[in-house]
Amino acid sequence: MTVFALETSCDETSAAVLVNGCVRANIVASQIRLHAEYGGVVPELAAREHLRNLIPVARMAFETAQISPSEVDLVAATRGPGLPTALWIGLRAAQAMAFALGRPFLGVHHHAAHLYSPWLQGQPACLDLSGFEPHVSLIVSGGHTLLVYVTAPLQHHLLGATIDDAAGECFDKTGKLLGLPYPAGPWIDRLAEEGNPAAHSFPRPLRDDSTDNFSFSGLKTAVRYFLRDHPEVVQHKGSLSDLCASIQAAIVDVLVTKTLRAATRLGVSLVTASGGVTCNRALRRQLQDACNRHGLQLRLADPTYCTDNAAMVGALAELLARHGRSPTPLDADILPDWSLEEAHV
Repeated sequence: MTVFALETSCDETSAAVLVNGCVRANIVASQIRLHAEYGGVVPELAAREHLRNLIPVARMAFETAQISPSEVDLVAATRGPGLPTALWIGLRAAQAMAFALGRPFLGVHHHAAHLYSPWLQGQPACLDLSGFEPHVSLIVSGGHTLLVYVTAPLQHHLLGATIDDAAGECFDKTGKLLGLPYPAGPWIDRLAEEGNPAAHSFPRPLRDDSTDNFSFSGLKTAVRYFLRDHPEVVQHKGSLSDLCASIQAAIVDVLVTKTLRAATRLGVSLVTASGGVTCNRALRRQLQDACNRHGLQLRLADPTYCTDNAAMVGALAELLARHGRSPTPLDADILPDWSLEEAHV
């Protein structure tokens, strides 16, 4: 089966071609520079950039894969959740292509695609579920932080989610307070590598709460008040690195603690993690250390497939098709607030 997939849920325009579950091409056009001067994604600008990038990115995907559109068996795109105007561009383009080729179309849930990105392994990356077993999955990105109990392929239960700011938002918003460029997450990661995570004590919101939900707005507020009282900290690289390391430590502690607690409670022996924030080195290290201490396996998405990309969308679309999922109507609309529970993947 040859799948062509598009991903335009936020500020990356991505097109991918997969053949029998293996990635032949995964092209991503980032809009970071466009949005950097505004300190965050501007939806209208993102939609315009998707329109500008879509055809060149799709053409590059086909050229890289050495596949012609006529060879495509299934067309897929992210249907939600995401920015409405951004989602609309990719969904309508994929539906038009499916109609023109006379091929089936599948609208894919963005977070469900992240769920399966840790199973894209090898060179070329192929979706391999041979080691699949019930597990707890952490999805942590700019706009969402989720804990999911995956009981079988295409069967899952949402354990918890963010009730305010997601972890990625906390990285970016606190980084903005520190005067770091957008997106601030990678900058905090780099500076934190040279800092002392115990230099400052910041709150760990909901870390010890009995639920699996997350909240990071309180941490952001604590950093704001800290900077109000200690503005000199950001003036020197050493003290700035210590501050970044301390903020990162608080975020990572919450993510790791709640993930391992859920895994222990449910009696699973496997943990997976995906989403853009999973590129963070401290999170990857501490998840691995915690899993080692608890005798659990850990499967992390490759950094290439942590951030938004069409390869994971195509991989899930093929898996759904092989399990008999009916095509999505060609007049189906976007679902910007589509919950993972409602996706029934």
